[in-house]
Amino acid sequence: MLSDTRTSAGVDNISTYGKMNVVENPGERVVCTTTAGNLALSQVVVSMIQDGFASDTLGGFHTLSTTPTMFATAQFIGEAIRRTFAAHGEAMRQQHIGFDVSVLLGGQIGGGRMQLFQIYAAGNFIEATDETPYLQIGEHKYGKPILDRAARHDTPLYDAIKLALVSMDSTLRSNLSVGLPIDLLVYRRDTCRVDIRRRIHEDDRYFRQLREQWSSALRDAYRAIPQPDWSR
Repeated sequence: MLSDTRTSAGVDNISTYGKMNVVENPGERVVCTTTAGNLALSQVVVSMIQDGFASDTLGGFHTLSTTPTMFATAQFIGEAIRRTFAAHGEAMRQQHIGFDVSVLLGGQIGGGRMQLFQIYAAGNFIEATDETPYLQIGEHKYGKPILDRAARHDTPLYDAIKLALVSMDSTLRSNLSVGLPIDLLVYRRDTCRVDIRRRIHEDDRYFRQLREQWSSALRDAYRAIPQPDWSR
């Protein structure tokens, strides 16, 4: 899981907020969410699922620490989004503001499967599969082509970390609404504990090396490609 920390309400109103939230009960669950869209809506949804509420969908009071399965957690977050819309959607419409919030949910609970979900503003969701091994929210058009070309279900974990960082760096370079620092979380299946959680700043040695080597490799690659016959 990888997220940036920039929020923008215009070129002169840029702030830094963490968009990644993690619940870790070692041996029992690791549940990670990242958010995109309207910051105020995202914060309402995150507060609701952290503090908990009496869920009509699951029955009884739940938080991210008590949901029984990852699928139930996706349902729980979807319900939180719908409740947020019920509370704020009409007022936002009157102010001509769209209801824009989305959530990535990943992790593992108990003996269940490790799963990754993308939850939409309507509260519905999809799950990553072998054929679609990654999901993205927010600004992704600059980094997505890298993942489309290289990410596979059987990509080794640390190769996947490099791909995610290269994808994020491409987005950082091309879109001012995405900015450092970035938050990285790595989880290994069936461990029920966080393997790596790191905030990466501009001066991070490895990230600087990665972005420099990637830029150099791109320049070398395009120079090595033969010119088209019809250009001579």
